[in-house]
Amino acid sequence: AKAGDLITKTKYEDFELVFEWKISPAGNSGVKYRVRNSVGLEYQILDDKQHPDSKKPSHRAGSLYDLLAAPDDKPVKPVGEWNKGRIVAKGPVLEHWLNGKLVMTIDQSSNEWKRRFKKSKYRGKKGFGTGATPIQLQDHSDPAWFRNIKVRELK
Repeated sequence: AKAGDLITKTKYEDFELVFEWKISPAGNSGVKYRVRNSVGLEYQILDDKQHPDSKKPSHRAGSLYDLLAAPDDKPVKPVGEWNKGRIVAKGPVLEHWLNGKLVMTIDQSSNEWKRRFKKSKYRGKKGFGTGATPIQLQDHSDPAWFRNIKVRELK
């Protein structure tokens, strides 16, 4: 049976989230934030070597799913080993960190964001990636592990 997403009770807009994660062989998961109707920003967690979705760079581990790829030389550990993730969302600026290295940053008020958003699958979603919402650990039907999860609101 499907377990379902783990979702915070508290809503967050500007925050720092630190967490450790590992994924199963050919696995797929993610951490979603600023979500509306199950659609929102996502720190992608993926087995980049075996999952078929890794063909698209913006779908690989550490990326802002379908919007901005983490670099190919990111410091991701092999499947089954723990990685340290960090998300910083402050105003329009988003950052994804992987094992202590900044792997993705974008300003949602920039022309680059507007260009990428128009090309993404989210292009018709009004208010996408904005506002205070719960944070979700995604159940994508593949085994994924999370631990040492800490969130801090930013003012």
